[in-house]
Amino acid sequence: MPNKRIDSYHTRVYMNGRDLGLKQAEAAYIAEISTRTGQRIEAGTHQPNRGRLQDQRTVPDPLADVWEDELEPMLRRDPRLKPMTLYEYLQDKYPGQYPQVLRTLQRRVRTWKALHGPSPEVMFELRHEPGVQGFSDFTELKGITITIAGKPFEHLIYHYRLGYSGWRYAQIIQGGESFVALSEGLQNAFAACGGVPTQHRTDSLSAAYRNMGGRRSKNLTRLYDELCDHYRLEPTRNNKGVAHENGSIESPHGHLKNRIKQAIYLRGSADFTSVGEYQALIDAQVAKLNQQCQAKYEQEKEHLQPLPKYRTPDYEVLTAKVSKRSTIDVRCILYTVPSRLIGRQLELHLYHDRIVGYLERHPVVELPRKRVSGKGKRRDRCINYRHVIGSMRLKPRAFIYCTWQSDLLPNPEYRQIWEQLKAQFDLEQAAKIIVEALYIAAVQDKEQAVAVYLQQQLRSSSLTLNRLKKQFEPPQMKQVPDLSIEQHSLELYDKLLPSCSVPAEPLPAPEPLFKKAQALPHVDPLGIYRIPSHAGKLVLCGILTSLVRNGGPKKRTSSPKTCSHRSQAPKRKKFYQL
Repeated sequence: MPNKRIDSYHTRVYMNGRDLGLKQAEAAYIAEISTRTGQRIEAGTHQPNRGRLQDQRTVPDPLADVWEDELEPMLRRDPRLKPMTLYEYLQDKYPGQYPQVLRTLQRRVRTWKALHGPSPEVMFELRHEPGVQGFSDFTELKGITITIAGKPFEHLIYHYRLGYSGWRYAQIIQGGESFVALSEGLQNAFAACGGVPTQHRTDSLSAAYRNMGGRRSKNLTRLYDELCDHYRLEPTRNNKGVAHENGSIESPHGHLKNRIKQAIYLRGSADFTSVGEYQALIDAQVAKLNQQCQAKYEQEKEHLQPLPKYRTPDYEVLTAKVSKRSTIDVRCILYTVPSRLIGRQLELHLYHDRIVGYLERHPVVELPRKRVSGKGKRRDRCINYRHVIGSMRLKPRAFIYCTWQSDLLPNPEYRQIWEQLKAQFDLEQAAKIIVEALYIAAVQDKEQAVAVYLQQQLRSSSLTLNRLKKQFEPPQMKQVPDLSIEQHSLELYDKLLPSCSVPAEPLPAPEPLFKKAQALPHVDPLGIYRIPSHAGKLVLCGILTSLVRNGGPKKRTSSPKTCSHRSQAPKRKKFYQL
């Protein structure tokens, strides 16, 4: 029953109904009053004028002396003044005279602004067409501290949403609002959505817009312009400093973050073993929100543009040369790489969470990307002992004075072990043990097992370098058993030949490898056999000695009996044959 003024007419109708024998509920229904009002009428406690506005004040106005003369003129001059400001003004000017007028002043100022103040800005509800607009923004999960393996995890959440259906995508971003983060998050959202809208709306991201550029320079950055061209997007943004113009993504931020927080509270812990586990929790909450708009999403999906055949690069390209210390310097961060790359020039692809190094288009190393945290700090190190422990094992004393000593130890557990080793052994022996332990942990991938063994041996004071090596000695390779192979008969090949039915002709007898040379009847012998039984020993005669003399051939004086009846041509022919 709505609140209304009960006069004598309603009372008379109610009482007439009761006189006729009607129940209270029935009589109250006929008199258009509530049953409770009828009960008060019968009990004589009903007040007919209850709820009526008072014609005059029942208590004196505490601000009567200052409101019209001082406070209201101040509000007319500048309506932005707040009640607390006016209250402090009264306390300073009239100390002790207006001690308890703050609530009265707040109500009076609120009423005055509603009657005489400026009109606030009107928010209009917009109509979204299917497949037209997609919204992107970065948000921070405040009010809760996320940790990964016990360490605080600084991150942002990239949030994408379709304007018509409300379908959304969320991804963890390590680092700031960079173009690499925007490109990777947006392309992953398009892939998960299965299509591309015609417009992409953001706020004034420095990764996408040149907020400090002049009139001659293009508003879009080159990388963001290329990204929009690749996906056939029309880039749009809201005015600077006007967040509510991007309200289609700003308001859903709160719904998404509230669900994530509630899921973490239900989980009972904000500590995750890995970033992937944290991302899985976010994906589960996003999926629940998308189920609420599944029907509209199916309608909008038909109006989305198809995805291109390939993605555009979502990384930044740099080059770096590996130093003699097996390190590279990237954005004021020192990274170690495998020592086999010393002296080589690497092409680095910088993602928001990792760095991938290429050598002649071959991926050779992947590093977690680190960022400087802390005020006044510009440089930092990201050291992986697995990259350099092979070289350090050859000269373990380098560990003692290495500037990366604390960074080479992978966790606080190993740092505590190093302190215990220095207490029980001399410095050189302690360095040999810790380097050998790190080498075993890297080669055999037993970092935790080696740490547990070292702690046990240190407690019992029985740790030695030889025991450490023997404990984690790799098992010997099993000997290959002797294999007995039985050679099959060669006659089996005859059965595979198509002409096996034709009897094979006997092969001719093999000729001897060496045959005795026979002298030609028309050729003179080139030598004389001194010993007939040794055919290989020949004594060559002097042939054509006169032809090789300096000065040309000369006539020899000899007796006619010893002169040959043949010319020099046959002798020259014999020489060439020899």
